[in-house]
Amino acid sequence: MPQQWQGRSQARPLGYRIMVFIARNLGMGMSYFILRFVAFHYLIFSRDSTRVVYHLLRHRLHMSRWRSIRGTYRNYFIFAQTLLDKVVVMAGIDNKLTYEFDGEENLREIVRRGKGGILLSAHVGNWEAAGHLLKRLNTRVNVVMFDGEQQQIKEYLESVTGRRNLNVILVKPDLSHVYAMGEALQNNELICLHADRFLEGNKTVKRLFLTEEANFPLGPFILAASFKVPVSLVFAFKETRSHYHFYGSTILQCSELESKAEFRERLLDAFVEALDQKVKMYPEQWFNYFNFWAK
Repeated sequence: MPQQWQGRSQARPLGYRIMVFIARNLGMGMSYFILRFVAFHYLIFSRDSTRVVYHLLRHRLHMSRWRSIRGTYRNYFIFAQTLLDKVVVMAGIDNKLTYEFDGEENLREIVRRGKGGILLSAHVGNWEAAGHLLKRLNTRVNVVMFDGEQQQIKEYLESVTGRRNLNVILVKPDLSHVYAMGEALQNNELICLHADRFLEGNKTVKRLFLTEEANFPLGPFILAASFKVPVSLVFAFKETRSHYHFYGSTILQCSELESKAEFRERLLDAFVEALDQKVKMYPEQWFNYFNFWAK
């Protein structure tokens, strides 16, 4: 199985074009039906990622062999749905998706304080689809990500979505993304950081996660502690064919009695605990297709 994340998406521009074409012309129902065959294709032919998901379900969550095989197929099927849902929502295509916002009041409180805030999330569920609808908070949400998507995919998505209500801050070697984040916070905007992936050479720290130690990137937690703004842990999971459940944790903020390092550790522990809990609740929506526990 792949030992590390390579910093690149496995998606292809043609796949996005086909999904958008089918959703616009045949509807979401037919799109989901076709995705059943796409998921089966990946189950059979994407052996590395199939082993990763099966290992998670069978050996980390201790499911039976049959449940693990079925869960691996459903993982691909749900992942394909979330990609389609994300593009459909961003492009304004008619859909019947509904949302339950659990903890939205915490995000509203962050905006009310007027200093901006950081949302820590992970590559589970589909935060982007629900996060796009957080425009009703009356502030912009910025997503910080590695520049790992193919340029053709970026250009196509921009042409489809018009980048409405979407702002992406790309991680750059010159650290310009840090200044962009600081400017966004000064404008009382929200910043979403994914805190479960890292590139080789990045600083990491070990934490017990699903019964075994795994490496987590230090960068997102250092940034959150350095900016001294309110933090919420956010996740969104697909619960039915057309319904998402959004979770926003209570506000975490550095107190006057703790140092940046102490708050960073507290934040890290809270994030790992929340991620552990959510993966157990939604085991088929783990979308890190590499060996997360690689030594």
